[in-house]
Amino acid sequence: MHRYHPVVATPLTDVPASLGADGVRRLYRLMLLTRLLDERLWIVVRQGKAHFVLTGRGHEAAQCASALAVHAGSDWVYTYYRSLGAAIALGFTPYEIFLGVLGKAADPISGARQLPNHFSSRRLRTPTVSSSVATQIPHAVGTAWATHLRGEPVATLCYFGEGATSKGEFHEALNVAGLHRLPVVFFCENNGWAISVPLAEQVAGGSVAARAAGYGMPGVLVDGLDPLAVYQATDEALRRARRGDGPTLIEATCLRLTPHSSDDSDAYRSDDERAALAARDPLPAFRDRLLAAGLIAPDEPERWTDEFRASLLADQDRADALPPPTAERARRWLYQEPR
Repeated sequence: MHRYHPVVATPLTDVPASLGADGVRRLYRLMLLTRLLDERLWIVVRQGKAHFVLTGRGHEAAQCASALAVHAGSDWVYTYYRSLGAAIALGFTPYEIFLGVLGKAADPISGARQLPNHFSSRRLRTPTVSSSVATQIPHAVGTAWATHLRGEPVATLCYFGEGATSKGEFHEALNVAGLHRLPVVFFCENNGWAISVPLAEQVAGGSVAARAAGYGMPGVLVDGLDPLAVYQATDEALRRARRGDGPTLIEATCLRLTPHSSDDSDAYRSDDERAALAARDPLPAFRDRLLAAGLIAPDEPERWTDEFRASLLADQDRADALPPPTAERARRWLYQEPR
């Protein structure tokens, strides 16, 4: 019988060899870039340049660290609408994301035909997903089954929030994956809120990782605020999948520091609740650990912040100067093209 277990944080004196000191520095830079891009996207919406944005402020540690364990371009990855950090770590650029958020015809992900954060790339093996919660989970299992039948030594990683675990797709997908020992890793980012519904009111038993035992796979509970612990857990699960040992369910406990979306008032949380979450922000916590360990210089966080802010403004201006899709394209791909 599989049981779920917590992963203990990896001390900075014992960094995984597959990550290394340079990888740790890169991880912090990715988290910082994701945070600054997140903040910039919200400003763009408030300026009226974009209509809507969903981001993952507070999820940067879980997303960037887990994505660094992926063999990008070889493994398959299914993201979800909050996967900004994972997308950046996998290789999507802020410029590409601005093109989508600003609704430009040059948007390489969908040509501005989808909501923001529906990441898709043939090069990175990230298939497009639906806005409907949890639908990407059975798709990920289908991909894992295909690679299994072909004998390919690759894994599929699937991201979703804990709200998705209340949908039938989650349970059906895990049942098939466990039954056929498919090479897929289910990565649940549990921030405690399914839009405005708290965890206690929509996840029976309160634990996602514990559900893994019912589907014949290991369940791993990891602190989603500790990027090294997340990297360790995801790296082990993906290696397990690639060598044919079957699926894993990872539950990473995260924080949602923003409202659900730019259209959400967040009125269901008090100022005290939001302040308590901000005090546990994973970005400054990881920065302080790296400074204390001497892995980054005291001036680097501020210098990198200035560097990223300047590049993000340049990316936004470059994207904003491009035209939107033409009206003639509105019905393209809805019906068979005329011959």
